[in-house]
Amino acid sequence: MCNTCGCNVTSGNRHLLFTSPPKKSVTAVSVLSNLLKHNDEQAELNRAKFDANGVLAINLMSSPGSGKTALLEATIRQLKDTISIAVIEGDLETENDAERIRAQGVPAYQITTGTACHLDAHLIQHALEHLDLAKIDLLFIENVGNLVCPASFDLGHHRNITLLSVTEGDDKPAKYPVMFRAADLMLITKTDLLPYLDDFSPKKAERCQRELASHAPVLKLSSRSGEGLTSWVQWLEQEVSDHKERIQHQQTLRPQIQPDGNNLHSQTPETHFRPVKQVG
Repeated sequence: MCNTCGCNVTSGNRHLLFTSPPKKSVTAVSVLSNLLKHNDEQAELNRAKFDANGVLAINLMSSPGSGKTALLEATIRQLKDTISIAVIEGDLETENDAERIRAQGVPAYQITTGTACHLDAHLIQHALEHLDLAKIDLLFIENVGNLVCPASFDLGHHRNITLLSVTEGDDKPAKYPVMFRAADLMLITKTDLLPYLDDFSPKKAERCQRELASHAPVLKLSSRSGEGLTSWVQWLEQEVSDHKERIQHQQTLRPQIQPDGNNLHSQTPETHFRPVKQVG
C-alpha cells in the first residue's frame, strides 16, 4: 500500500522533509529511512512522557468497521469510575468517533490524517498537547482502519491490540501477518453475529494467529451484547496495574514493531518491484 500512496509522509512529519537544502546524495530511499528514524526518536520521547505520568498507552489496530469505537464505548462504561481513560482517534476525515467518545464523558482528541493510512509518533506528539496526562491512567490510540501500515510505526505506546470481527474472514491473520504478528492481544469482535455467520470459525482464526508463532492471548467478545467484556476489562485492569509497577522500577514496554513493515516503508516502489516471469 505504502509503495504508491505516500503514507510515509503525514502532517506530523512533513516538516522534516524541508529542514535543510536538499543534497545531491539524497535519494527517495534515504528520505523515507530518515523519516522512520525521526519517527522512532519521537516515539521514545512520547513513551517517556507517558511513563513520567504513569500512563499506559494502547494502540488499537484493525480493518475499518471491526468495532474499535464501539469497543471503546463499552469499555469506558465499564471502567470510567475506576480508571481514568482518554482516547486519541485517528481517521482520514471527520470528528465522528471523537464525538462518540466524548459523549461517554472522557476526553478525546481527533487526528484527521487526510491521505495517510496510519498514525505516526509526530501526530501523537501534537495530540498530547491537548490532553492532561497527569489525570490519565489509560490512553487508547484508535489507529486508522487499515490492516497493513499501523503495525509498522512506533507511536510511543506500550501495547498493540488487533481486532478481528466475525464479519471478516477467519483467515485474516494468515493474509495480513505483519499486523497480527504485532499483536500483544487479539480480540475477535462482534461475536453476537456468529449464529448468522457460520462460515467464520474463531478456532481457525486463532489457529492462523498461532501459525505466525504468536503467543498473544485471544479473547472473544461482543460490545453490543456484553459477552466476553469481563475478560477484556480484567485484562486491561491487570495491564494498568502491571505498568504502574514497572514504572516504579524504572522499566517500560515497547510495542512489537514489525521489521517487514519498516522495510517496506523505507523503500520506493521501484526498490522492491519484481517483474513477473513469463512462462511459455
